[in-house]
Amino acid sequence: MSDRFRLTIAQLNPTVGDLAGNAAKAYEAWQKAKAAGADMVALPEMFITGYNTQDLVMKPVFHQMAIAAVQTLAAQCADGPALAIGAPAVEDGKLYNAYYICRNGQVANCVLKHHLPNETVFDEVRVFDSGPLGGPYAVNGVRIGSPICEDAWHEDVAETLEETGAEFLLVPNGSPYFRGKMEIRLNMMVARVVETGLPLIYLNMVGGQDDQVFDGGSFVLNPHGKLAMQLPVFDEAISHVDLQRGADGWTVVPGEKTHHPDDMEQDYRVMVESLRDYLGKTGFKKVLLGLSGGIDSALVATIAVDALGADNVRCVMLPSEYTSQGSLDDAKDIAERLGCRYDYVPIAEGRQAITNTLAPLFEGTQPDITEENIQSRLRGLLLMALSNKFGEMLLTTGNKSEVAVGYATIYGDMAGGYNPIKDMYKTRVFDCCRWRNANHRPDWMHGNEGEVIPVSIIDKPPSAELRPDQKDEDSLPPYEVLDAILMMLVDGEASVADCVAAGFDRDTVKRVEHLLYISEYKRFQSAPGARLSPRAFWLDRRYPIANRWRDPS
Repeated sequence: MSDRFRLTIAQLNPTVGDLAGNAAKAYEAWQKAKAAGADMVALPEMFITGYNTQDLVMKPVFHQMAIAAVQTLAAQCADGPALAIGAPAVEDGKLYNAYYICRNGQVANCVLKHHLPNETVFDEVRVFDSGPLGGPYAVNGVRIGSPICEDAWHEDVAETLEETGAEFLLVPNGSPYFRGKMEIRLNMMVARVVETGLPLIYLNMVGGQDDQVFDGGSFVLNPHGKLAMQLPVFDEAISHVDLQRGADGWTVVPGEKTHHPDDMEQDYRVMVESLRDYLGKTGFKKVLLGLSGGIDSALVATIAVDALGADNVRCVMLPSEYTSQGSLDDAKDIAERLGCRYDYVPIAEGRQAITNTLAPLFEGTQPDITEENIQSRLRGLLLMALSNKFGEMLLTTGNKSEVAVGYATIYGDMAGGYNPIKDMYKTRVFDCCRWRNANHRPDWMHGNEGEVIPVSIIDKPPSAELRPDQKDEDSLPPYEVLDAILMMLVDGEASVADCVAAGFDRDTVKRVEHLLYISEYKRFQSAPGARLSPRAFWLDRRYPIANRWRDPS
């Protein structure tokens, strides 16, 4: 029996539904593991299908093809290291989230996930059946336990594996990012190590899927919870983990420990990667957006250039008579700093035509928000026309504060295919712009370094500029107050009484609560966007559209 075991871990980016492409990535990783003399190569959870598949995996022809792809891959990888890969499994008519161990040209073992996550973005109870608690599998005489993702967040699976002879734990994951999650993962896995006394390899995937970004950051823990290796966040990586057997069992030979960036950099990276993968995995090459001269569209334009390169981003200024000279100057300035295409498309003529058309019907009424929304919807129409004509995906630019209280026009500035800043509150948008001006990462940012967002954009009072001298604070609380209340009501599910106890005016809180609830229909029809928090709008927070309940406190 050997006293050394080499495990190759492949932190890679699958594409949901691309069975052949994902299998090819797995095979390439297997070839590298074979060249490195590995005993086994491991891929993340549900790698062959991509993750999160939602209801797609329940379609019989799909999961049958996925299982067949694993069997074909097993045959291709007969002469070399064992291959471990996540995929669906069907046993006795039940569908499982499984981890396949392939050796000698065939599937040798199939681990079934026991604990199914049923919160935040996960609906696995809806999709899969729960597998039984099982024991370890053997590769080259070494007994390995593989709790699948959620299974490692509970004591029973790891303890059962240890009690039935596992010598180390390999945890395959499809764990998406939210701010601060890495520390939660690490603490949870340290607990499993302390409880079992076994080394643990935590393998996570990378890449964007709809609103989620899988951030990688795979790591290895030795007995007693000491960090032995740590892979980068967001980047694909293939690394070799060497274990050695001593008098007290197996330990991992320490390897590279990659430094992880701070929360702001990780948030920005998520917005960049989510947009890049959303386009790459849906087939779009270019984007466009309405560039107003305000801070939100400035940040979205910068994210787009960093994700796709300036040649693939079109910025369009669509001024009305209410657009200030400062906004005109700022919009052109940032487009030039970013180096992307800038188009000037005034809406006055079109707006007048619509006004004339509606005049007989509006006779005897006073101008109100209707006329303001016509401007926004006309801009949306023109931007969608450009999108259709040139095949460029339209980006929408509403921040989480605006999305929360409906401070956006449905079928107007909400028009678009993706919103990179959908889960970033307005106050954090300001901080993020300052961060980007001060930081540049040439390995993953395609945009220019330096002050790409003019300070004049960051410093000026926010305004939709739909009527003379309009400011956001005319109809909303100051963003510092609004965001603090929203963080309690949305992210913390706090009551009105909780907010008042925290020092906020009750009338202001009730007004924000009212706006939050009546805007649900808008969010239901809004574009997807990068998930930065565990309470992002869409899968994390699902409220009814028709809802008369209000907090009476």
